[in-house]
Amino acid sequence: MWRSIKGWIAETRRWLTEIGVTQGAASNTPAEAGPLGRWNRSSRAYFQKWLVIGALIGVVAGVGSIVFFAAIAFCSRVFLEFGAGFTPPDPAGEGVTVITSIARPWMIPVITTLGGLLTGLIVFTFAPEAEGHGTDAAIDAFHRRGGKIRTRIPPIKLIASAITIGSGGSAGREGPTAQIAAGFGSWLGDVLHLDDHDRRIAMAAGVGAGIGSIFKAPFGGALLSAEVLYKRDFESEALFPSFIASVVGFSIYGAWAGWTPVFGHGGKFSFTHPQSLLGFLLLGVICGFVGLLYPKMLYGVRDIFHSFHIPNQLKPAIGGLLVGLIGMAFPQALGMGYGYVQFGIYGDFITISAWLMLLLAFVKIITTSLTIGSGGSGGVFGPGMVIGGFLGGAIWSGIHTVAPWALGSTPAGAFVVVGMGAFFGGIAKAPLAVILMVAEMTGEYSLIVPAMLATMVAYLITGENSIYESQVDTRLDSPAHKGDFALPLLQSLTVHQAMEAGMTSASMATATPETPVADLRAILRLRQVNSVPIVRDGQLAGLVTARDLARIRRRARRTGRNENDLLAQDIMTRRVVYISPDESLYTAWLRMTRLGFRQLAVVDGSNSRQFIGLVTLKAIGSLLRHPVVASLSDGKTARNGNDSTPLTGDGAKPAPQDTPTAEEVS
Repeated sequence: MWRSIKGWIAETRRWLTEIGVTQGAASNTPAEAGPLGRWNRSSRAYFQKWLVIGALIGVVAGVGSIVFFAAIAFCSRVFLEFGAGFTPPDPAGEGVTVITSIARPWMIPVITTLGGLLTGLIVFTFAPEAEGHGTDAAIDAFHRRGGKIRTRIPPIKLIASAITIGSGGSAGREGPTAQIAAGFGSWLGDVLHLDDHDRRIAMAAGVGAGIGSIFKAPFGGALLSAEVLYKRDFESEALFPSFIASVVGFSIYGAWAGWTPVFGHGGKFSFTHPQSLLGFLLLGVICGFVGLLYPKMLYGVRDIFHSFHIPNQLKPAIGGLLVGLIGMAFPQALGMGYGYVQFGIYGDFITISAWLMLLLAFVKIITTSLTIGSGGSGGVFGPGMVIGGFLGGAIWSGIHTVAPWALGSTPAGAFVVVGMGAFFGGIAKAPLAVILMVAEMTGEYSLIVPAMLATMVAYLITGENSIYESQVDTRLDSPAHKGDFALPLLQSLTVHQAMEAGMTSASMATATPETPVADLRAILRLRQVNSVPIVRDGQLAGLVTARDLARIRRRARRTGRNENDLLAQDIMTRRVVYISPDESLYTAWLRMTRLGFRQLAVVDGSNSRQFIGLVTLKAIGSLLRHPVVASLSDGKTARNGNDSTPLTGDGAKPAPQDTPTAEEVS
């Protein structure tokens, strides 16, 4: 079976290579003809590539959302319903919004403690990275880990989060679904041999697809994947694959769960009273200041638990115990809490009073901080919306009591909906995406105008504070884009200008086709290099790498010759990827990074095999840091000629690293 799976993956990879999805074997004229060539975002191949990858990610996001939703429902029945006799209300689009009595309230701390213990054992035994909220881990993987997420993380995150939420832990379901789909995007990048850049984009698309699927908010989810990575920037390259992945994921999940928005179709609100903007302005201000408390409390509690000198596996149980004790008095603060916000959207202040909503906003911050900060697994998006919704309902009631004229006929539900987006949009630094997500989740697009005002005010007040620690300010601050802003300069410099910095054939170790194997070994050892260009009469004939020498004994047995009688021409690789000195350093950089090379052979443009030297990633970096690089980009320089004489002495400088070959790529 495993052999069949490997064969299927190989066939899929070959097919994707044909349409330009993956990097195939190298040739002397790689795919990029211009600055970005076939990888340009306006090229047909670019859209073909991400149409396929985005669809695959979307399938996993949709199926993963279904499995995770079912897992939460199962754990909730086992722990809360069977154990404590407690059935939390569901939002209108997912079940029955009815509050029932708790048969065994004294069991709630027992259940939450047990859930925390199981979560701690699973997470810290098998995948400590699954601790906390998954979206922040995905953001960190994008910026600092090349988009790599360990394959075991998604299933561990799914199981641990289902237990955390199902046992009453205060957490959301968006983080786990984001990490599930993001983890698949990372795995798919490895299977298809995508480079770090494309793996990061695939992972970001997974974040948007996972969140957009389980919240039935494909538009907002796709935007969130591009917006949530930064505090003040946008990852535009993630948009197209995220839209494809979100559409596919939402379609699969919606076919199973139904197409009704999570919170139903709302109260059919409308914005027809401009004076109510004063109330929404006040809502934005309060959401902003309370938003400052949320991350401080969350990470403050986490730091406290990290300081405890007890096994990490036990810490979520302690957090669960504290959450359970609070839940005995405030069961509304347990679990996700979406059903209780539904009462606010309905304007039902009989079931949940305005004063209780205000109190629950702060209690929910505490229980979420204890659940996630102690090492539990779950998201912070859902609790953030619940907190904002409670604040919106409480503020509407206060304004209605003090200055009803400022509301016009705006109902309480409108403030609840706007509060959901304003609170979390401000602290997540993703106002546009969250506004659209709340509109999709509630079916209320008519409140976009007041939501824009309240959310941007909250965004301004929260300033640099974010619920996601791994966010960076802009792309300029991201390790993932550390080389992007040097590209305009690379386009103005040529390969032979980098060679002037010392990367010519005169400073290299070369050999002729007749050089014995013993001499090649000596060159590799004395020069501390991994490859030797083979040159005949100034023409690049091939390349001998350390890998070629390692295979020499097998080749000698196959040909029936003595190992020491072999020459360079007997073992050298003849298909070598090279570049012309007239081409830009950007082209050289792109060719090397896209194909996984560290250096390229340089040949004369007028004679494609006239060997000149090497250009390396290290040389490009050194040139960019050179104090007179600006003058190099403007000055005229002379090329070096046919100076590739064999060097076997001890006095020469060490040459650069190995030049990869076409065979090594394939």
